[in-house]
Amino acid sequence: MRLTVLAVALALTCAAPAAAQTAPAPAAAGAPAPHPAGVASPEAIVAALYDVISGDAGVERDWDRFRSLFHPTARLMPSGVNREGVGVARSISPEEYIERSGPVLMRDGFHEREIASRSERFGHMVHVWSTYDSVHSRSDPEPFMRGINSIQLFHDGARWWILSVYWLAETPDTPIPTQYLPAG
Repeated sequence: MRLTVLAVALALTCAAPAAAQTAPAPAAAGAPAPHPAGVASPEAIVAALYDVISGDAGVERDWDRFRSLFHPTARLMPSGVNREGVGVARSISPEEYIERSGPVLMRDGFHEREIASRSERFGHMVHVWSTYDSVHSRSDPEPFMRGINSIQLFHDGARWWILSVYWLAETPDTPIPTQYLPAG
């Protein structure tokens, strides 16, 4: 009996690392190839994300480029507080983001830029805390919104992928902490 328990424990211990190893992510069916420079580093893919969603009113976004940044299993998660004061989060695919946000970005204009960033890395994983501000037009004197994007990145040995973007806009009740703001 004791030998059987030890054998099972050994088998599970050996199987766990093997199960965690996966081949590089296949491109989603029909997904466009990325611009190589845009997926070459964590900083490059975050910059590409901000660049591709930003544009003036009436300017179509390059949604194929947007799609190319995301791992086939990626999720985007806007969060906030509902009318009852309860925290809420929604999980959507990159394609759902395009369907829901694309028309609004095109109609109103939207420029989001990173104003501060903190990253932590372990092996092929990177977590980026990216503080942003948003304007409708680059000529706007003040941003209409600020917040933090929590971005998880994955390197498959060939390129960086966005696994998830989880964000929360700043509110009077939830100001951005000083350590996530630009130094100075």
